[in-house]
Amino acid sequence: QVQLVESGGGLVQAGGSLRLSCAASGSIFSINAMGWYRQAPGKQRELVATITSGVSTNYADSVKGRFTISRDNAKNTVYLQMSSLKPGDTAVYYCNAVISHTHGPGYVYWGQGTQVTVSS
Repeated sequence: QVQLVESGGGLVQAGGSLRLSCAASGSIFSINAMGWYRQAPGKQRELVATITSGVSTNYADSVKGRFTISRDNAKNTVYLQMSSLKPGDTAVYYCNAVISHTHGPGYVYWGQGTQVTVSS
């Protein structure tokens, strides 16, 4: 089995910064895309940023220029550096990853989520 464990969430004032981490462990042959999503109260889960194994990145318009996604393949870890945070960024942040256990297709795994709260 595979586990994704997130860390780095917390309470921060508007304009501040946080860095989220998500480490994958378990039966891993390879990791394809990794990403961060978020869900605010009463809203649907939305994409924040993704990064492929070739380190191509994609961002939601609302976070472009403020958030940076990166990965350390040796550590099976994806990061989300968040700067210039706004109260609207308050949400539970989830990481996900497409992980293959063999040469076959990959499966999508999700972390348990980490709360980010931005106060005004």
